[in-house]
Amino acid sequence: MANKIFVYIDHFGGRALPVSWEAVSAAVSLKTSYSSGVTAVVSGYEVGAIAEEAVSYGADEVFVANHEKLKEFRPEVYTSVLVKLMKDSVPEVFLMPNTSRTRELAAMVAVDLETGISPDVVAIDVVDGSIHATRPIYAGKLLTKVVCAIARPQILTLRSRAFKKPEPDTSLSGEIIQADVEVEDPVTEVLGYKESEAGVSLTDAGIIVSGGRGVSNNPSLTPIADITDEKGKEIWRAQQGFQLVRKLAEVLGAAMGASRAAVDAGYIPYAHQVGQTGKVVSPDLYIACGISGAIQHLAGMRTSKMIVAINKDADAPIFQVARFGVVGDLFNILPALTEALKKRLGK
Repeated sequence: MANKIFVYIDHFGGRALPVSWEAVSAAVSLKTSYSSGVTAVVSGYEVGAIAEEAVSYGADEVFVANHEKLKEFRPEVYTSVLVKLMKDSVPEVFLMPNTSRTRELAAMVAVDLETGISPDVVAIDVVDGSIHATRPIYAGKLLTKVVCAIARPQILTLRSRAFKKPEPDTSLSGEIIQADVEVEDPVTEVLGYKESEAGVSLTDAGIIVSGGRGVSNNPSLTPIADITDEKGKEIWRAQQGFQLVRKLAEVLGAAMGASRAAVDAGYIPYAHQVGQTGKVVSPDLYIACGISGAIQHLAGMRTSKMIVAINKDADAPIFQVARFGVVGDLFNILPALTEALKKRLGK
């Protein structure tokens, strides 16, 4: 009997994304409810190692669509492969990690299969054979449960770090099956890739230290002489402020984030932006420095396990979601905090 639970393994550069293994863990948690094994799906070229890795994380079998036309991710080609597999296997549920690629892919697969999709899911329950998916709404202020009552498969994309990542177990066994699918000719061409300047991945990071527009508010800093316009001085001050944020992040082994206001002001590249129009993150620890807490930013980090806010304004909205708050000047607090942590961590 075919498995009822399918899970998609997203990968890049020959390596699976950590959130893919979180999705496998979520799929494994559904085995009892559906009395079924878990089938992982890996599409790409020369992806045998990723298929074997999927078994070590708990997949009972792995369908591998291996073809040179799948070497680069093209949504139209990957969609045709997944739709064929779904129609042949007819699973009850199809879980996908929530990444930039799968958000596009999941929507296209759902359209072709005429089924529904629950995006950015943070919790899963099974009631009478149907998935009840919990996801944030209203910029993360509320959580709602949604269900795809009729169409199958139920497609869900899972928020990064919302589900526990298991440890791989090489003693586990599973069947790796070469999927018999016809791969269409791509209609798009991948010209190349450019490495992000963000450093540690925001979506995978356990700790994030973020800076906001407040990092430019240090009047004691005197810009270098050849900066004459006010905007130039503001950006220069902000860059010095972000150096404090970066030093704290380096001590903690953390990723460095930023608010949209800081990105829009030109203080830091977009790759660092956390928020509704940036990265949505769920780290164990989120330190917000000079961030007031606009609703757009809160939507991207509200589900962090612990939030620490540092801001001069005691009435800043960020304090409403923070577990710990420090009211004060970040230019005094961050250097002291960084030095204290260096001593505590022996760095």
